[in-house]
Amino acid sequence: MSHLRVRPGPAPARVRLRVPGDKSLSHRALILGTLAEGLTTIHGLLRAEDVVHTAEALAQMGARISDPGLSTDGPMLVEGVGRQGLTSPGCALNLGNSGTGLRLLMGVIAGQNFTATLYGDDSLNRRPMGRVAEPLMQMGAFVECSGPRSTPPVTVHGGRLQAIHYHSPLASAQVKSAILLAGLNAAGETAVTEPARSRDHTERMLRAFGAQVAVEGLTVRLQGEPTLRGQQIMIPGDFSSAAFFLVAGCLLPGIEVTVENVLLNPTRTGLLTVLQEMGARIEITGEHEATGEPVGNITARSSALQGVEVGGEIIPTMIDEIPLLALAATQAQGQTVVRDAGELRVKESDRLATTTEALRILGAQVTATEDGLVIAGPTPLRGGEVDSHGDHRIAMTAAIAALLAEGPTVIHRAECIATSFPDFVRHLPALGAEAELKNDG
Repeated sequence: MSHLRVRPGPAPARVRLRVPGDKSLSHRALILGTLAEGLTTIHGLLRAEDVVHTAEALAQMGARISDPGLSTDGPMLVEGVGRQGLTSPGCALNLGNSGTGLRLLMGVIAGQNFTATLYGDDSLNRRPMGRVAEPLMQMGAFVECSGPRSTPPVTVHGGRLQAIHYHSPLASAQVKSAILLAGLNAAGETAVTEPARSRDHTERMLRAFGAQVAVEGLTVRLQGEPTLRGQQIMIPGDFSSAAFFLVAGCLLPGIEVTVENVLLNPTRTGLLTVLQEMGARIEITGEHEATGEPVGNITARSSALQGVEVGGEIIPTMIDEIPLLALAATQAQGQTVVRDAGELRVKESDRLATTTEALRILGAQVTATEDGLVIAGPTPLRGGEVDSHGDHRIAMTAAIAALLAEGPTVIHRAECIATSFPDFVRHLPALGAEAELKNDG
């Protein structure tokens, strides 16, 4: 294990930086490139542990990926094997901490002619998979969740599938995507209706690869058994990674932070909407499109924020950024209330509990509710010792909070940052911080 020590310092007036490629798009590009026919070239693929686990799992099932360990820079080459061209891995597939990788691959394997078992680390093996297993079994796959509460290890017995129209009880891009990936090998139309809009990266990328996908309100329809064709994929910067520096730009005095070439998909940028409602000075420039996704530069300037109430349909568009919203709320005037975010209870950690714990240690006034948070502000922050609980987003949120705190902050179990943003610590000095990642012992 390792710890991250952050000591704040004077920040420069202007900061420009880029963040690594989007994690959600990276998973999907590897998977669809594998299921396509011909060569897929992926530019900007995220080199992080979650994506490595997906690439290695695909390679164990016969995918032809130029460097499944992602140890080299440059474009990633994937020689497609076709929709049903994967083969039995011969061993259980380890997805590490990647809930996205495990759930999406459940959908892929459901339409193959073999059986495979998937598992992860201690954190992933506590996350619920029944929400994916249920619709896949309705389609004709047989799925066994061997852990308590339908948790991994998960064994998927693939085979001939039938198309269904699934009415999902929750808005989840991972559930929706698993069904659509299974639907690639089901004759007829597979449809998913959600109670609210979730991330639509799978729908967009399926279209780029040649599938027929229609979106009608909250329903997505896929025509089964398409021929997917290899593509040139350009992956922009991950909004969830950019968000750490944008929040810092809003909160640090006298600073302007610009993050270049960031994904601007509206199903991901709910945090920007809420920050602007709070009074944040945020500007978007250089908008363009890459592989069917909107991209641009985002600038955040020091802002006087006001507390807000957040809930309902916007929550799925900012679910990964709610710990950061809580941090912003600690510096806002008045109370901020977050509702309808119970999904955070079953992430890499119970993020409602771990966000509350981390920010309280640093001096904030935060209370966790059954499905959200209540934050009183503004409150001065002080340095302290924070346990990330092995959750990369909690570790990085604490590091940004440390920039506002008086004195140094130590974040334990900080190695988890490599799950999604291996270069995060290297960017902190640009914001005036002294930052050092050290192995314990």
